Amino acid sequence: MPSTRLSFRQVVDILAQRYGEPPPPQVTDPFAMIVWENIAYLANDARRAEAFEELRREVGLRPRDILKASDNALLSVTSRGIVPANSVQKLRAAAAIAEEAFAGDLNPVLKKPASAAKKDLRKFPSIGEPAAEKILLFNHKLPVLALESNGLRVLVRLGFSAAKKSYSATYKGMQQALAPQLPSGCAALVRAHQLLRQHGQELCKRTGPICGRCPLRPNCAFFAENVVSSA
Repeated sequence: MPSTRLSFRQVVDILAQRYGEPPPPQVTDPFAMIVWENIAYLANDARRAEAFEELRREVGLRPRDILKASDNALLSVTSRGIVPANSVQKLRAAAAIAEEAFAGDLNPVLKKPASAAKKDLRKFPSIGEPAAEKILLFNHKLPVLALESNGLRVLVRLGFSAAKKSYSATYKGMQQALAPQLPSGCAALVRAHQLLRQHGQELCKRTGPICGRCPLRPNCAFFAENVVSSA
């Protein structure tokens, strides 16, 4: 086991030293964030950003723009991911929900109590509780540790909480385990989200983690237990 256990704040600060302070999120509009989640299935960040920019430029990001767009125009966008036809269906479904249930404007949802806001956001394709919490966090409406898979994997490997049978249970377990250590403000939690995600993408990968270059290796339960070779 690691000789010392870092606090959550220490982990985030070490990652900031490694990667630099993260810039503000590029996308924070609630409907745009839903579009981002659905636009290119299993695409990396660069491909997803290309798809998002093409949609913004050629179609528009409003729900009614997406509903009016041709299948060919949307397929051109979603082809940066796999199964692009399914992504077209999800974009149209998200746009229809936004228009029919929210008159094309999700900003009033952000003003609701957190439980009601999350319930509304989870009506959209690909938006489970983690993604709904991320939307609220990035809009500075809910100070919550809204983790995605890369950040959650980093914290599990460090030993803050164990992996459980489902992603949802692991996610909730991590939030509960870290609750006493978390900063109170949204800005600090956004910073943590971004740095943990970047670390999971670049070094603490799902397969083939590059432990030899990891600044957290001396305090990592995963490395201590598996003696992962450096790369």
